[in-house]
Amino acid sequence: MKKTVIFLFLICSPYVLMLIVNETIRSTTNNQAGVIHGYKTMNISKPVKDKCTWACHNDTTYCKNNHVKTLKPYFEYTDPTYFGIINLLHSTGNYGVANIVFLVLLIPLLILYFILKAIDLNIKTKRLKNKK
Repeated sequence: MKKTVIFLFLICSPYVLMLIVNETIRSTTNNQAGVIHGYKTMNISKPVKDKCTWACHNDTTYCKNNHVKTLKPYFEYTDPTYFGIINLLHSTGNYGVANIVFLVLLIPLLILYFILKAIDLNIKTKRLKNKK
């Protein structure tokens, strides 16, 4: 029972945290919503110099030139991975669905699996230490 509760907490907590952050930020956007593909968004689609918007999503170069400061020296290392993931998602034929399946479901579940394995190994190690 205890493992089930921990498991459910670990699965639900990132999504609940995302909802809390999203709804908190929504109240500070001053209703400057945009519309993308017919859906109302929290961010506008026009480029803004001091804030990331949908323009940054659609044009990474604009964002890198205007908003990114601390990671600039590392672009040569991060760009191949970043653009590799973007190209992989585009190669599926449906970028939006692939984005949700891989980045929202599969990768977090894989991370969760590793966290649970680490917790399980920690519990087993403590039991073995207590037996001695």
